[in-house]
Amino acid sequence: MHPFHLAFPVSDLEATRAFYIDKLGCEPGRESAGKWLDFSLFGHQMSAHLHKGNDAHSKASGAVDGDVVPIPHFGVVLDTGTFDALAARLAADEATDWIMRPKHRMRGEPGEQATMFLRDPSGNAIEFKAFADRAALFQS
Repeated sequence: MHPFHLAFPVSDLEATRAFYIDKLGCEPGRESAGKWLDFSLFGHQMSAHLHKGNDAHSKASGAVDGDVVPIPHFGVVLDTGTFDALAARLAADEATDWIMRPKHRMRGEPGEQATMFLRDPSGNAIEFKAFADRAALFQS
């Protein structure tokens, strides 16, 4: 199985934590105090990003390891070989609409990963990622 990843805007992180972790029983993951929190929703990586604004879905962004990332976005966690092959194929295509070219982040930390963001023809943000240690997907 390839777990999916979904980042979405929320207006209150503590209320989000109470609902997903306390009420639904989701496993907590990494978080950045006052900015975002990750949790496992039946094995899939969900990222709730604090965003206050009138049009959260079209203009929202969050900060992850010093990078600005679009919210909402969706994606899939791939194995390293598949990620590298896809990254090479996309890099060779001049029509790829990059948001963030392939890079590594969180080196040496739980959650170390390769990541890349692009937009589909409709403008939807997509993230592909591969973890250095897939077992660390939800470690904090």
